[in-house]
Amino acid sequence: MRTLRNDGGMTATTPDTFPRQNARTLRFSLGRPRSFSVSDDGTTVLFLRSASGTDRVGSLWRWTEEAGEVLLVDPAQLLSGVAEELSADERARRARAREAAGGIIGYSVDAAFSRVAFALSGRLFVTEVFGSGASEISSDSSVIDPQIDPTGKRVAFVGARRLHVVSVDTGESMAVSPSEASETVKWGLPDFIAAEELDRARGFWWSPDGSQLLAQRTDEQPVSTWFVSNPATPAEAPTPQRYPAAGTPNANVSLWLLDTEGGAVRVSLPDATEYLASVHWSDRGAPVAGVLDRAQQVFRWIAIDAKTGATDQIRSVSDSAWVDVVPGTGCWDDDGRLVTVEVRENDYALCADGERLSPPGLQVRAVSAVVGSQITVLAAADAGNQQVWSLSAEHCEMLSPPEGWHSAAQGGTTRIVVSADLNRDLPVATIMTETATHEVTSFADPPMIKPSVTLLTGDGERPRIALLLPHGWNPSSGSLPVLLDPYGGPHHASVTHHQGAFRESQWFADQGFAVVVIDGRGTPGSPSWERAVRGDFAGPVLQDQVTGLHAVAHAYPALDLDRVAIRGWSFGGYLSALAVIDRPDVFHAAIAGAPVTDWQLYDTGYTERYLGVPSQDDDAAYRRSSLLGRAARLTRPLQLIHGLADDNVFVAHSLQLSRVLTENGRPHEVLPLTGITHMATQEDVAENLLTMQVDFLRRSLRVTQD
Repeated sequence: MRTLRNDGGMTATTPDTFPRQNARTLRFSLGRPRSFSVSDDGTTVLFLRSASGTDRVGSLWRWTEEAGEVLLVDPAQLLSGVAEELSADERARRARAREAAGGIIGYSVDAAFSRVAFALSGRLFVTEVFGSGASEISSDSSVIDPQIDPTGKRVAFVGARRLHVVSVDTGESMAVSPSEASETVKWGLPDFIAAEELDRARGFWWSPDGSQLLAQRTDEQPVSTWFVSNPATPAEAPTPQRYPAAGTPNANVSLWLLDTEGGAVRVSLPDATEYLASVHWSDRGAPVAGVLDRAQQVFRWIAIDAKTGATDQIRSVSDSAWVDVVPGTGCWDDDGRLVTVEVRENDYALCADGERLSPPGLQVRAVSAVVGSQITVLAAADAGNQQVWSLSAEHCEMLSPPEGWHSAAQGGTTRIVVSADLNRDLPVATIMTETATHEVTSFADPPMIKPSVTLLTGDGERPRIALLLPHGWNPSSGSLPVLLDPYGGPHHASVTHHQGAFRESQWFADQGFAVVVIDGRGTPGSPSWERAVRGDFAGPVLQDQVTGLHAVAHAYPALDLDRVAIRGWSFGGYLSALAVIDRPDVFHAAIAGAPVTDWQLYDTGYTERYLGVPSQDDDAAYRRSSLLGRAARLTRPLQLIHGLADDNVFVAHSLQLSRVLTENGRPHEVLPLTGITHMATQEDVAENLLTMQVDFLRRSLRVTQD
């Protein structure tokens, strides 16, 4: 409920709308348990959870079978009501992780599961897992990403772009990374491409005995400086940011061995290394790093000598399109074999020292845990589901239901499975031990909308389609205008057995539209399905939206193909603008949120993977995929929405498209969002964005409101 003042100064309470609830709950993520860790003996579980479905402050919780769920750390008590203060590097780190919550957003625990370290408002805290209260360890700089060493004696953290180590017992601290005169150098943080495109949030790693660290050194001097400005406050200086656009230099990244006394040895990475993709260091073997070349067509895993920094290549794979970076891979199993995911036939296959472990037809998306002889992975035979599997050379078992979207964490024989599907309002986290099963309490608000989804699933060679109709609608009510609501690009499946994927789509349907969601070529699937967009983001992606639309209209004649709109954000924004420009015979209006309009203005790691390196390859792929060269053909209504503070897809994308459209006399709308980054999480903005989009759609398609 909301309380509003009327003109007489009185207050009135009005019911929440779905857009407001969706915004206030951060799409119903607040209050849900997350970030699970399990002790090696399986007896203790740690996790994060905020106090309610609207509380953005994450707290640290502990579960044991004997005591149940226990609040371990409450940030409100530690901060005593003072607002959090974050450094620029921490804000950037959270932007890369799409982290909009506050409080405790991450933690680390020692090998014995006795001590936990975490940062709060740039301050370092340590607590005992079975103690009471947390102790602050003072620091001269704002603390980023504290990681406790496996022995529990020290904590390493990034402060003022240097890597520091502090004793938990004495508080004695020292910088273990060399002092740098250059302001462009930072230690212990992932570079922009690693964090944004390679799923690597860490920049340093402890040795198993706590005596050494592997640390990334990043020199951003070669990277172009771009600026994020706030035109609404003209006295405010623009914020500089190093941004590696396609075809331009990346940061210089190196890997170093540091000891707790200040010694530093550089690791000998292969000459062709452009990207440091992964690092793993455990007691199962030597530290391992995974590195990629600039074209991302050769992936090498190297073993590192922890004394000299010398390296030996232990495995290499190559692909004429690209080699995928799969989370959790590049580690040793208990038999000393390197765990990877590699393309075999037309599958992403789990391998150990190159030996295939997963069966044909199973697409492995991530490695979740290695326990004993079993490797726990997230995988599925179709992109609409994700299951938890246990695999080895002799064993293959599905550990979750076949339908739905499931993930897992594991320690010893205890497993936590987080499950979502089309029948559950919200995901459910279940702890399963050898003797008990416990459903972790969720404080999340129940959604006001329950999607009613009809899946028209493809067979791996055809688009996957979902249809949502207004609640209570029947064919006698007449035809419905159509709204396509895709993402449509790599890394994200929209047509899934997951209720959360369709709540916004259902809200749009309830405004009087038949909403169609389509996953075409390039979205997650088999290697051949994903690689169909190599060298061309426009042709296959748009054709599959048209094919899917016609397929669902054939099955449901009530869809009015004379009134078809499309909306999307990020890649979906690009696809929406592309659709209304290239196919005005099919699409009659479009909303493009934060669209990439010129792929040479997007980052190296993502763009060059699919379109090639502009300075080395034919630039035809970039011209073929750009919106700027085709913008003069626009004949349909187009609304551009963009956050002025977006540091991922800069607002220059929308402004350059708008300039070309204006120069060619093509009417369009531009909605600038002051102070908003790539995702709009501010409540009023997020709520009103949805209602303003509906208004545009109704105007553009001449839809009357009942």
